[in-house]
Amino acid sequence: MIVVLAGGVGAARFLQGLVQIVPQEQITVIVNTGDDRDFYGLHVSPDSDIVMYTLAGLVDEKQGWGIRDDTYNTMQQLVKYGNEDWFMLGDRDLATHIHRTRLLREGKTLSEVTESLRERLGLQLRILPMSDQPVSTHIQTSVGLLHFQEYMVQRRCADEVQDVLFAGSSAAKPAPEVLETIRQASAVLIAPSNPIVSIGSILSVPGIHDMLHEAHGMVVAVSPIVGGAPIKGPADKLMSGLGMEVSALGVARCYRDFLDVMVIDEQDAHLTGAIEDLGIPTVVTNTIMRDGPTKAALAREVLRAAGLNDLLQ
Repeated sequence: MIVVLAGGVGAARFLQGLVQIVPQEQITVIVNTGDDRDFYGLHVSPDSDIVMYTLAGLVDEKQGWGIRDDTYNTMQQLVKYGNEDWFMLGDRDLATHIHRTRLLREGKTLSEVTESLRERLGLQLRILPMSDQPVSTHIQTSVGLLHFQEYMVQRRCADEVQDVLFAGSSAAKPAPEVLETIRQASAVLIAPSNPIVSIGSILSVPGIHDMLHEAHGMVVAVSPIVGGAPIKGPADKLMSGLGMEVSALGVARCYRDFLDVMVIDEQDAHLTGAIEDLGIPTVVTNTIMRDGPTKAALAREVLRAAGLNDLLQ
């Protein structure tokens, strides 16, 4: 079993490459739920949905999220009733959130609801939320404490970042099977996701960070920072706000205590020595996932770095 720690568009695209090489039944995704929030009375799980929509062939590829060719009639009516529209949800997307919210209100756990959605979308890989308890990522800024969605979507990352907090994480527990799946994995792959609010949120759940030290397989991370900037998202603003170097080296420092191999882009080859000085072997390759072949090529390099050459034959 290959485990992927995932959050957001970068993770979904990486998984598109991985499933070209490895049967879905051999993959378990542990997904960030720190971005989850209620909108219009509905529980929205953005990162889980991005992963599921992408692998089910439904995602709006241009945006990287939402459902392709969705309509927004419900949002237009909500606005007419005086609701804000800074977090736009398409009509078909809303069906997912209505279904999720109904099942949660019936007493299902988030893990059980995610499993239901995965089955309905015809996916064969397992998708586990990091926790069934609520963990909310908040950004301390110059204008106050903001939920991550407010910081990123409503305010477009315009505010100075002073700190990142994971509200509820100390009381949360890893979702069922998360720890044992990490322990028994043939490899744990950290997708090219935001190291602060995507992977950082997962690691904030007690037990997950420590279990990475006990994983049977190698732990391999792909840097989401290329040439000193993220491919997508606000990782640069968050890292610099926390006093971290915005580079593949900065990402390696985030993961250094449990990481076995770091995969970085060709543009950052000059950082190889500095990363290896941290005691982390480094692989240099093309990490920019433009299309199906480049996604598969990156997944192949990551599997090779994890010592899973038998899967490449």
